Amino acid sequence: MNTTIAIIGVGLIGGSIALSLRQDPQVRVVGFDVRQECLDKALTSGVIHAGTTDLQTAVREANVIFIAAPVEQIYATLDRLPALSLQPGVIVTDVGSTKSGIIRYAREKMPKAVTFIGGHPMAGSHKSGVEAASDRLFENAYYVLTPASDVPEDQLERLVSILSLTRANVIRMDPDEHDQVVGSVSHFPHILASALVNVVAGYDERNPWHHRLAAGGFRDITRIASSNPRMWRDVLLNNREHLLRIAEDWSKALEDVMALVKEGEAEQIEHFFRTARDFRDGLPERKKGAMPPLYDLYIDIPDHPGEIGRITTLLGAKNINITNLQIRETREDILGVLRITFRSQLELEKGEELLRYFGYNVYRRE
Repeated sequence: MNTTIAIIGVGLIGGSIALSLRQDPQVRVVGFDVRQECLDKALTSGVIHAGTTDLQTAVREANVIFIAAPVEQIYATLDRLPALSLQPGVIVTDVGSTKSGIIRYAREKMPKAVTFIGGHPMAGSHKSGVEAASDRLFENAYYVLTPASDVPEDQLERLVSILSLTRANVIRMDPDEHDQVVGSVSHFPHILASALVNVVAGYDERNPWHHRLAAGGFRDITRIASSNPRMWRDVLLNNREHLLRIAEDWSKALEDVMALVKEGEAEQIEHFFRTARDFRDGLPERKKGAMPPLYDLYIDIPDHPGEIGRITTLLGAKNINITNLQIRETREDILGVLRITFRSQLELEKGEELLRYFGYNVYRRE
């Protein structure tokens, strides 16, 4: 039996879901987006079978509807769906990074004939748009489903079966538990990174050396501060209760360690860093989590003409895809540092092996 999937929002996430699902020849994917140029790209690159800027047309025959949009647009779509003609027994799911509020809202809005199941694929990319979509984006990542207590088991299993095409690790979680965990490991770190950058920016107004020296490691540990401001505004407002509690815990932790600094407690300060190091070093290295991982490789290269071209030629000859190149430091007559960003963990590992074979000193920033 053929299954029609509607993707509401054909960007990175929606496009990657579409590419994953359309691997099944019995699946037909219809994309909806307010931007015709986005649909044109998706059609041209084979991401979707059909596309439309009319929401009713997109969902009329859909057996499953994915709302692949930012949090506030998810709410707006839930407002519109009840007035549309939908298939009996249709499943509606979303990809938002907050769940409790969305699920409460969906239960108020959705007709009884519609099953809403909250979802959050924990994978992403530093690139955006349908052109960055990949059928491997969710491979080995956690895809969290947060069904309400009254969701029929057969409907839940139906969605799990469809999501198996993404090759993600589909798990079930209570919506409130999800928001607490993701608030801790994703939402709050974005606040910290942005706060640190803003503090340094303030210092820089008085002393521009802050900007000049804030490179390398500082850029790496604050990379998530470059995220979409409007999106993160909405995420924080939709997960405010958990984030306020996390902020209290974090403030207490900061006060405690600074008290140790004030009192000169060397052994306790060392213990503070040791426990953090041990937990951090025990994190899974190759498992996709709530924040997009970095697929960066650093290469020491001599400051000789043609060296970067040689490296990219070697990678291209082996069909190893890269998404970005950056020269981190070059000085006359000494080694420079080239950072190459790959599309996936597999591409990174292939590139690392190849460049080591040709005698380059390559390393990752752990």
